[in-house]
Amino acid sequence: MQSYSKSAKLLAEPDSKNAVCNSYDTHNIGTAIQDEPDPLFIRSKALIGTEGVNRFRKLRVAVFGIGGVGGYTVEALARAGVGTLYLIDGDTVSPSNINRQLYALTSTIGQHKTAAAAARIADINPACTVHQLVQHILPDADGSLSFLPLLSDIDCIVDAVDTISLKVALAAEAENRGIPIVAAMGCGNKLHADLFQFADIYDTAVCPLCKTMRGLLKKRGVKKLRVLYSKEVPAVRSRPPSSVSWVPAAAGILLAGDLLNQILQS
Repeated sequence: MQSYSKSAKLLAEPDSKNAVCNSYDTHNIGTAIQDEPDPLFIRSKALIGTEGVNRFRKLRVAVFGIGGVGGYTVEALARAGVGTLYLIDGDTVSPSNINRQLYALTSTIGQHKTAAAAARIADINPACTVHQLVQHILPDADGSLSFLPLLSDIDCIVDAVDTISLKVALAAEAENRGIPIVAAMGCGNKLHADLFQFADIYDTAVCPLCKTMRGLLKKRGVKKLRVLYSKEVPAVRSRPPSSVSWVPAAAGILLAGDLLNQILQS
C-alpha cells in the first residue's frame, strides 16, 4: 500500500479474526492547531464564526465505510476543517466502484480505499490528522466492539457500512458510550436523492433496511438512533444493490452536514 504519511507507526494491532492488514496507519501531514482559522476556511468563518471553525478543528470523527456514501461524508468533513478523521474500511478500489465512489478512479484501482482517501484529504486540508484502519470489522460473539480502542478516542461516529451486524453493534456501542452517531440506511436501488430525510430509526417507514434494523435494535435494547433514510420504494431489488452516481453522493454529504450542524448547536 502506497504511503502518503510523513511518518507512520503502529498504534494498535486489530483483532486477528477481523484483520485484513495488521496495521493501524497514521497519516498526519500539517501544522499545529492555531487559535485563528486557517485561510482555507475563511468562507466557513463568515458563516459559522471563529468558534465554529475551531470546534470542527478539534473534532475527532470516525467514519465506518468510505464507499459510495461514506466517501462523500469524508470529503465534506475534510473540507469543513474537521481536525481528526478515523477511516475504517477494509476494501480496495475496484472498477465497479467508479460509477458512484469518490475515491474510485482508473488511477486508484487496487489501492486501499483508506489510502486513496488519505491522499486526497492531505491535498484538501493538510492540517487534518487521518488514522486508517484497513480492516473488515465484525462484532464479537456477544455483539460488542470492545476490541476497537479507537472508540475511546473519538467524539462522533458516522455509520456508512452495509453489514447489518456492524450497524447494530455501532448503534449499541455509541448509545452505551454516549457518543453521537448518525447512520445511513438503504441507499441502493434508488433514483431520487431528494427523498432522503432524517428521523429516529423507530419513526421510519418504507425502507426495508430500516425495518430489519428496528427489530434488531429493539432486541439489543437500543432506545434511539438518528438515521438518514429514504421513503422511495426501491426501483429494483437487485443483489448486490444497483446504484447511480448522485444518490449515495447526496446521502454522504447530508450525513456530514447533519453531524456538523449538531456540533454547532451543541
